[in-house]
Amino acid sequence: MEIRTINKLEKQALKRSGTDLTRLGFALFFMIGVLTFSFLSNGGISNNMFLAVAALIGAYMAMNIGANDVANNVGPAVGSKALTLGTAIIIAAIFETAGALIAGGDVVQTIKNGIIDISAFGTDTDPFIWAMMAALLAAALWLNFATMMKAPVSTTHSIVGGVMGAGIAAAGFSIVSWPTMASIAASWVISPILGGIIAAGFLFAIKKSIIFKEDKIESAKKWVPFFVAVMAWAFVTYIILKGFKRIWANIIEIFNLIPLVAVEVTKKPSFSTAFFIGLIIAVFVYFFVRRRLKERAKTLENSRASVNKLFTIPLIFAAALLSFAHGANDVANAIGPLAAINDAIVHGGISSKADIPLWVMTVGALGIALGLALYGPKLIKTVGNEITDLDQMRAFSIAMAASITVIVASQLGLPVSSTHIAIGGVFGVGFLREWLHSSARNKDLQEDKLIIKDEKKNLNAYHQELNSLQAKDGKNKEDYERIVELYKHIAEEEKIIKTTKKSIKEAKKVEFVKRDAVKKIVAAWIITVPAAAILAAILFFMIRGIMI
Repeated sequence: MEIRTINKLEKQALKRSGTDLTRLGFALFFMIGVLTFSFLSNGGISNNMFLAVAALIGAYMAMNIGANDVANNVGPAVGSKALTLGTAIIIAAIFETAGALIAGGDVVQTIKNGIIDISAFGTDTDPFIWAMMAALLAAALWLNFATMMKAPVSTTHSIVGGVMGAGIAAAGFSIVSWPTMASIAASWVISPILGGIIAAGFLFAIKKSIIFKEDKIESAKKWVPFFVAVMAWAFVTYIILKGFKRIWANIIEIFNLIPLVAVEVTKKPSFSTAFFIGLIIAVFVYFFVRRRLKERAKTLENSRASVNKLFTIPLIFAAALLSFAHGANDVANAIGPLAAINDAIVHGGISSKADIPLWVMTVGALGIALGLALYGPKLIKTVGNEITDLDQMRAFSIAMAASITVIVASQLGLPVSSTHIAIGGVFGVGFLREWLHSSARNKDLQEDKLIIKDEKKNLNAYHQELNSLQAKDGKNKEDYERIVELYKHIAEEEKIIKTTKKSIKEAKKVEFVKRDAVKKIVAAWIITVPAAAILAAILFFMIRGIMI
């Protein structure tokens, strides 16, 4: 038996190591391919080998973004079983790539969020190039470590920390815009709190309007179209604001080709425009879903499970749209410093913004998709299953929080992190479940306490009667039979009291959010910027030492 067990363990270990080697092989093949392509396609440029190495690091960073950050978009959908892991990876990979290539932007900020003053480098491009390379590699290494530890962290904060640390190492502390860093630190608190409150609010609204009702299906017919329409409004507004910045001028030009339509051409969409377009689409979605739901409601049972099914398709759309917006925005975390290095080497200068060659954008897009496919499942499972149990309604609320929080925060000028919002949403729905459970359980606890009080009275009465009978002289047969009965009654009462006390104790221990996961994730959030900064500073000095 022991030999069979050992053989099984050996087979599992070999299978796992084989899978790990296959993943590593694909990752190395991609990075070496990027290195080779960059070297060959930029052969006429001086320092082209340095650019090729930077491209390799950019590919490594992009894969780490895919492995860590994308889990926030599809993790809740997988955890709720609205999507299988494989389907979620395929959908996310397609839409992440589409978002990066279609709406990722042909010009990107080389220094994320303007956290350092590039004028401190003057006209000396070498320290700037070394700093950008150190920042990119530091952020990628930190994300890799966080993924290994199954901790979803902000890729934006990772690259911000890398740029800050490398900048300080290159030009001193005065290079850093400390007010900007303070706003980024504020996002550690603002993002998860906003995300948690909005997610919990939506989940409570769904429960109050549908789940807590006697006729759930009739309530669902009334309210599900409204919730899905709100989702449509939020996501259309979100995608237009965050995903269509690059192609907005082209869209306006197409509209202007229509007779009797004249739209002012702007570089990027305004909030009012996005809001109005989202509202129009939301109205159409409301009436469409209401009509479809009337037909489907005839076949549904009056149960929570049936209501859950109604949120499955909207949740799939949410995962896809979140992935598109993420690809459009966060691809800059991988290619921003790479674009800065490319611009500095090709044009021999330092710029706050840089044109992105198609090959650089493709490296970012494909790297995110590949990283998600190879190493994303670990974080997807963490977000979907290992913080709190999710169903479609809870996952839908988290997706809503992710879109609405970004919209609200951007209009208020608040710094937020999409990762922290999504994870905060998971925390929010979990803690709401605990609160609802404790509220319902408090009534039962009062009843349990009354039961214990009554049983103790009975127990005291039995003990008193037993003591008096045992002290009695000249006991007859009936006395002995009564003593036996009293012992049985006492044993039963003690068992009832013990069971009720255990029930009360267990009820107080119920936790729907795993505290260990919360502690680990919050700790990773807090140390992301300083860890990436320290690592980037060390790497900068190493690169400078090699190059000088």
